[in-house]
Amino acid sequence: MRFRLSGINNQNFLMTDEETGSWWQQISGTAIAGPLKGKRLTRVLHDEVAFRLWLREHPDTRVLVPASDTAWINFSRNWEEETAKLPVATRVRLTDSLPARTIIVGLELEGESKAWTMSALEKQLLIIDRLGGRTVALVLGEDGKSVRAFDPRVDGKFVELFVVPGSTPLELKDDAGNTWDFRGVATSGPLAGRKLEPLPIIKDYWFDWKTYHPTTMVYNLGSQ
Repeated sequence: MRFRLSGINNQNFLMTDEETGSWWQQISGTAIAGPLKGKRLTRVLHDEVAFRLWLREHPDTRVLVPASDTAWINFSRNWEEETAKLPVATRVRLTDSLPARTIIVGLELEGESKAWTMSALEKQLLIIDRLGGRTVALVLGEDGKSVRAFDPRVDGKFVELFVVPGSTPLELKDDAGNTWDFRGVATSGPLAGRKLEPLPIIKDYWFDWKTYHPTTMVYNLGSQ
């Protein structure tokens, strides 16, 4: 299917497919209007990382040039600040522990969902947690913005990870003498060349994440 930007709904962009004219929501990949209403696109793993970090890992990468018919779309220098003032429809309540526009990293796994605040990741750099009956590892890149998540197991065995302080590029080590990079690849040690399974996280505003994940859990920094 071919999609085009068609508008904004609750600060998520809407796509229209050219084949049926159905409207699709960004955050959920679900058709919210049109002949395909209720259908959901299959999610694929994606990275949201700084370009400098991406280029280091993919030195031969190419950059997509905007299509000529979308060149008119411009964002002001203060777009984020301006957008933050706009009202939103949300399930967030005053009793929630997080302000509506808190930046979180969210993950759905085995029918469960959970949010980790960026501030928690900034304090710990590496968070080992549980979700959907599985162990998950969230890692903050050395740029303080890029985040990746992994299933920290190799051949079904848990890998005890920790961050090498001050490492640039970021390095992780484990209790078996292996060194791991931000891609989740073992660069030295007995497991050299092995790769941890990446998990499909998304960086989002808390109000948006909770709107589409009303039963989400929230990571409690103080409980660790």
